[in-house]
Amino acid sequence: MKYLIILGDGMADEPIASLGNKTCLQAANIPNIDKIAALGRNGLLDTIPEGFAPGSEIANLSVLGYKVAEVFEGRGSLEAASMGVDIKPGEMAMRCNLICIENKKIKNHSAGHISNEEAEELILFLQKELGNETVSFFPGVSYRHLLKMKGGNKNLKCTPPHDVTGTAFVDVMIQAETKEAEETANILNDLILRSQELLENHPVNLKRAAAGKDKANSIWPWSPGYKPSMKTLLELYNLKSGSVISAVDLILGIGVYAGLKVIHVEGATGLYNTNYEGKAQAAIDALRTDDFVYLHIEASDEAGHEGDVALKMKTIDYLDKRVVKPIFDEISTWSEPVTIAILPDHPTPCVYKTHTNSPVPFIIYRPGETPDEVKVYDEFAAEKGSYGLLKGAEFMKELIIL
Repeated sequence: MKYLIILGDGMADEPIASLGNKTCLQAANIPNIDKIAALGRNGLLDTIPEGFAPGSEIANLSVLGYKVAEVFEGRGSLEAASMGVDIKPGEMAMRCNLICIENKKIKNHSAGHISNEEAEELILFLQKELGNETVSFFPGVSYRHLLKMKGGNKNLKCTPPHDVTGTAFVDVMIQAETKEAEETANILNDLILRSQELLENHPVNLKRAAAGKDKANSIWPWSPGYKPSMKTLLELYNLKSGSVISAVDLILGIGVYAGLKVIHVEGATGLYNTNYEGKAQAAIDALRTDDFVYLHIEASDEAGHEGDVALKMKTIDYLDKRVVKPIFDEISTWSEPVTIAILPDHPTPCVYKTHTNSPVPFIIYRPGETPDEVKVYDEFAAEKGSYGLLKGAEFMKELIIL
């Protein structure tokens, strides 16, 4: 038996007035996902343990069967693994967004989805101007970058920028949670302010402004942590081999710690214009040799953060027709059975433009297994599924036959 998880990041939602009080999943035309729901068994999954914010790092660790409280060490250290940046003892890593500040408020978390090339130029500039023996900046993808700090204390209150768009940035700067962390908080807040002075009139930003685009005129560090210690999925679930496919460093970094091979797909962007067909083919190819494949599609989450209902509907449509259909059509012809799971990691409701911790709908289709009575895939149909409500690691225990 082989296993494939297709994860549509953030595609669960709340009822939306413009859709007749349906969610995006309810209103979408997703015949291929509905078909798999009718052939499989359904349920709801609570991916956010008590005491944790509903971030993708928490939710994806839960989906993969990890006990978050035991392994989580911040988003930055996970992304560092994907970027090839080693986190040594005594070092702290943080996600470092490039964001847009307008009228002293956070306009968006992504600097208008700045290009990789523009962002790399800005991050390397900041490394030259602000980097030192203590602080280092590393370029990532689009707005997602890495800050590493020697001797940093992770006991900080940091606010994800996608949670506070429209908020005055000074009201959500970093706060120390312990006296020992005060120096770290002061250094990081000083870096935020100094980055704004340096970036505002950088040639990249002047060119973006002239083109009517948002400036990347501030850094925003958040999710601090040290190097995590995690068992691999191969150890936990007696798998021989596995792969992870994503455009997002966070997911690839989780995959590295989980012992999965990282597969990069040309044209994978993390947005609605990602290379869906390329990702689908990469998953098919990986399943020919691997026991387990984790296929992550980011696009719906970004649309939710933008509050763009039409775009989120389009990303779900693309997932159904350009990813799920070709994969299912192909593996249905194989002699070796493939168990397929489809789910989001968390909801990203368009009305809130951020993540929530509501349980998410999931399907597990195992060839030859008797289906339940659910015929379509959405947040409310899944409530009637035979799995009921699962929590965290219970999902992988149901998925993988040990």
